[in-house]
Amino acid sequence: MNGIAALGVLLALVAAATAAGLVWRATTGRARAARRAETVRAEEVGAAAFGERATLLQFTTEFCALCPATARVLGAAARSEQGVTHVEVDLTQRPDLAHRFSVLQTPTTLVLDGAGSVRARIGGAARPADVRTTLDRILGSDHVSA
Repeated sequence: MNGIAALGVLLALVAAATAAGLVWRATTGRARAARRAETVRAEEVGAAAFGERATLLQFTTEFCALCPATARVLGAAARSEQGVTHVEVDLTQRPDLAHRFSVLQTPTTLVLDGAGSVRARIGGAARPADVRTTLDRILGSDHVSA
């Protein structure tokens, strides 16, 4: 292979890696609508109760670097709305839940409505604007700030 061909291959690899990185960056931390109807009960994840209007269910692990920042974002969102709760579940102690909810990375957040139905899923560090938009959509017309 001559030098020009090698340079062409190298540039193609760099372009492909850059494109993959940009796609990953654009999609991580964004809320996506739930793909299937699924309901979660508070006792199933070891929580005392869920919020009467919505719950931000965050799955974390002991060594998750992004989880504390995500917890702050979700906690602030929950405190800003009446009837919204933030619940953290450490998957280190509950690997069965990782399988049950198909958690492939931490943090992963499930946004539940008042009935415990999964309405959205956020993989990676939650973006405050996406959390707010998702909550607004779920809370709809009964939107009451705390």
